Amino acid sequence: MNPLIVLLLVAVWVGVMWLGFMYVFPVLFAATLIVAGATALGVYYLHAYRTLAPSTPEGPSPVAAPGIAYRHYLLGQVWRDWWTISRTVAPQVYRTARSVVYHLTKTLLGGPWGFFVFPIWLALCTGIVAAAVPASVFVLALTVLYGAVAAVGLAVWLACVLVLAAVERVFMMYGRILQTCPHPFCYERIGLPEYECPGCGARHGRLAPGSGGAFRHVCRCGARLPTTVPLGRFRLAAYCPHCGGRLPERIGRVRVEPLPFVGGPAAGKTTFMVLGIRALHARTRAAHGRLAFVEQRHAQAYAGAIREFQRGGRLAKTGPELPLATMVDVELPGRARRILYLFDPAGEHYTGATEVESLRYLDHSEALLFVVDPFALPQLRRTLTGNEREFVDEAAVSSEEDPADTLQRVLNELRSRPDQGRQKRVAVVVTKTDLLARTEIGRCLDHDADLREWLGRVGLGNTVRTLDQVAGQVRYFASGLGTEPGDVADLLGWVTGLPPAAASNGDRPPTDVPQELPGTAPLRAPWPVRGRGSDRVPAGYQIGRWAVLSGVSVLTIATVTGAVVAAAQRFPF
Repeated sequence: MNPLIVLLLVAVWVGVMWLGFMYVFPVLFAATLIVAGATALGVYYLHAYRTLAPSTPEGPSPVAAPGIAYRHYLLGQVWRDWWTISRTVAPQVYRTARSVVYHLTKTLLGGPWGFFVFPIWLALCTGIVAAAVPASVFVLALTVLYGAVAAVGLAVWLACVLVLAAVERVFMMYGRILQTCPHPFCYERIGLPEYECPGCGARHGRLAPGSGGAFRHVCRCGARLPTTVPLGRFRLAAYCPHCGGRLPERIGRVRVEPLPFVGGPAAGKTTFMVLGIRALHARTRAAHGRLAFVEQRHAQAYAGAIREFQRGGRLAKTGPELPLATMVDVELPGRARRILYLFDPAGEHYTGATEVESLRYLDHSEALLFVVDPFALPQLRRTLTGNEREFVDEAAVSSEEDPADTLQRVLNELRSRPDQGRQKRVAVVVTKTDLLARTEIGRCLDHDADLREWLGRVGLGNTVRTLDQVAGQVRYFASGLGTEPGDVADLLGWVTGLPPAAASNGDRPPTDVPQELPGTAPLRAPWPVRGRGSDRVPAGYQIGRWAVLSGVSVLTIATVTGAVVAAAQRFPF
């Protein structure tokens, strides 16, 4: 080739290179950097949108179905979403950049013209590679954003959890809320019941402010459940976490008051319990309150006992099995509420130390109702004449268990408690006084108001003194089928911690008017099934994702705007 032509080509090449590197390269490099960076940010935002926008469990970052309830979004899913975005965007951006560089190289440098367009190729490829720096800064900023959102959210969540837990704790302590199981072979104290979801029936054993949420937990079916009693948790069906037995409504909202009826066989425990419920029901109705049984079977048994009384018959003997507490929900004006657990076992359960040990509900009681059959006292029995003994045996079945022995076994069992079996209130009920008044030794009860002293004279002196040491308060009460119901209601209300309640007119309710039998009507509105359903993620998840997506959007717009402004300042038109 002619040397002159070669020199001319070299001169043209040098001129093209000079023009390319002096004028084309800076402009094209900056433009490529902006476009490549914006493209990388757009790809990142697109994947972020695809990951965070779906409201269904499926998607690029699927939400796994929980066992019972969803965990809080910020305790796991937020980082799975971040990892999904990161692990999908980075490879996508790398593959796209590599493909573009490959095609640019093949197109621009694939022929002789490559010697002249080299500055253009270098500007484009360098801009693409250099765009990795702002993209990395953006990823780092997004990670910081994720951390900030998670930190702020977790701080708010923790504060709500602590405040709600403290509020419920204060509520429980102020109301002296006691929760125990009424079911046989359990009788355990309950810290937190299991609550049944009204939507799918799943039982939640940790429905409290915590990892599932502060105010609400979201069941696997999508139903939103309250986490504390003040928020409405008492409106859910509750079950004992130890035995799975159903607990009464309003458990955890009002105090459970276990009241053991202590007495030997045929002492009259069941009769007095029925009389007490009847009198307390009349009192609550007169005071515009309400009383209802928790279990339908107890309402039916009570109705049958009332019919038996009206016929003048005797109640059937209590069965030998461990008792399910007769649960009575009582509410009086002035926010006086109790769920009474009336434990009425067969008297045979008090005839031996082993039998008494099985009555684990004694571990939780603050009150006792000691039923004394006066005709079971050996000293009194010896004072009866033949005619009196024959009359008593025909009129009623007498217990063969000495009441002093019965109470002593119970007190021995109570001493195993940390408080040594200390009782706040003990009611001593002497039954069958209508029969006792027709005997010589019992006639003095008509004019002797000191029943405590009378019991001491007939052989229970040591028992009376023991009760004075064990109980903060002791009351003695004479009971018979003709006992004034108002007096029975006063005693039962006192021993269970209910305040005195009178009729609105200040008088006791009449006793000669037939009373409506208490039923088992619901005492609270059930918790409504509300939620997004199992086919959508919980609202907390969606709100958390939208918050992060909003942050990503703001960060993307700010980054692109900043890049455009910087380019305009660098290359003014």
